[in-house]
Amino acid sequence: MKCVFSIDVEDWFHILDVQATPPLAEWTTLPSRVEANFYRLLDMLSEAGASATCFFLGWIAERYPHLVVEAERRGHEVASHGYAHNLVHRMTCQEFLEDASKSRRILEDIAGRAVMGYRSAGFSVTQDTPWFFSLLVHAGYIYDSSVFPTSCTHGGLARASLSPYCCETEEGPLMEFPMTVATVCGQRICAFGGGYLRLAPLWLIEYLSGTVEAENRPVIYYVHPREIDPDHPRLPMGLRRRFKCYVNLRTTERKLRHILPLHDFVPFAALVAARTAEAKPAEVAR
Repeated sequence: MKCVFSIDVEDWFHILDVQATPPLAEWTTLPSRVEANFYRLLDMLSEAGASATCFFLGWIAERYPHLVVEAERRGHEVASHGYAHNLVHRMTCQEFLEDASKSRRILEDIAGRAVMGYRSAGFSVTQDTPWFFSLLVHAGYIYDSSVFPTSCTHGGLARASLSPYCCETEEGPLMEFPMTVATVCGQRICAFGGGYLRLAPLWLIEYLSGTVEAENRPVIYYVHPREIDPDHPRLPMGLRRRFKCYVNLRTTERKLRHILPLHDFVPFAALVAARTAEAKPAEVAR
């Protein structure tokens, strides 16, 4: 089974929905940790012989274009994480379209090739953003990986399909790769990225990934560069949120080094190409 390892390329101060998170105007004044952490993740992928999809914030790509170039050079897919790391459900349709389009243009200018994929900040697609998929197609995207098919901190579509599917919009089709969750005792649970991965023990991650693959679904992992950097600066926040953001940072790299050899990791673009190829015979038959 082909699976996906994805990196949301952002810095330590890009934590969402915290009062102390600095506004975009102050980002250039803060000490950055993204370069060293991203290079370390790329080295880990190289050592494991794995290919990844790197969802770059447009702001990061604009400030550190060499990271985009290096990801391309090492055979990874460059995709968009939006420009300014705003929650989808807090933007107007026009604000979202401008943000998604701006990020794509920046990345394509740097990478020198088309950018196919998008992931929203915080998986913040909800029932209140029905325009989301159509506007992504309008902005030129081929696929998305923003749907969290259960409740999560910043969004979630609890009734969404667990398997990849095609969204038919008024602007055209969009392939959706929802974040991987496993069903246990009727409950949808995630152990494959962010705080979920940091909190879950390795035996549980392995067990749940096995159940997902047995259902013929790709396991999609995601990580942020700051999560392999336990010494990065902290933002002040309440105890509950602090736990979610910073639990088990010292275990993340060890977990990732264990997980990377377990699957055949390919970029999302490879899954899109395979599904497109599978669909063509059916179209010819009709």
